[in-house]
Amino acid sequence: MTLDLGVLISGRGSNLQAILDAIAAGKLDARVRLVISNRPGALGLDRAREAGVLTVVISHKDHPDRASFDAALVAALEQAGVTWVVLAGFMRIVTNVLLDAFPSRVINIHPSLLPAFPGVSAQAQALAHGVRITGCTVHLVDVGTDTGPILAQAAVPVLPDDTEERLSERILAREHALLVHVLAAIAAGHLTVHPPATAAARSRVELLGVPGALGVEATDD
Repeated sequence: MTLDLGVLISGRGSNLQAILDAIAAGKLDARVRLVISNRPGALGLDRAREAGVLTVVISHKDHPDRASFDAALVAALEQAGVTWVVLAGFMRIVTNVLLDAFPSRVINIHPSLLPAFPGVSAQAQALAHGVRITGCTVHLVDVGTDTGPILAQAAVPVLPDDTEERLSERILAREHALLVHVLAAIAAGHLTVHPPATAAARSRVELLGVPGALGVEATDD
């Protein structure tokens, strides 16, 4: 199936660019219907415009709370015909207003091997803890902070002379590949989401088709 994507950004939009490049190269069966930024100066907006993609700025500062901000996001996404939402460097915590509008169809990319180092500054957290391996994770979004069901992960070694900037750039390169491959697997119909068995349980996911050449294994969460 062709994925009709809405991509939410807050910054330079390099993961957005990876998606656009993969679509242009015929490697991803998707259309980016809309790019939304909560920051008017986000460089990713220029990337989208250069690709001929519709953009809109919806500032969280113009809304009294997270729910009303998310309601504005949902209205714009639905009007554009979006069916899947990708958080690509979107620096806002989303609420059930967005999640209920796109059930099990909101995806995030995070620069660590979750559940390790959730939240902001994951790369700095990895360096501070002295880990030898970190990486990135693509997961479905829930109301927690980076707690949703994991779709796939890619490992990145931490080198002895790494700074936060160097480590971030190497992780980012893996993010680009991982995100595209996960979306391609979803477009191929390889994602199954099993509803939670009880109210206290979480959804379980199965994702096939993410190549082992990336050092990635699909994960049952």
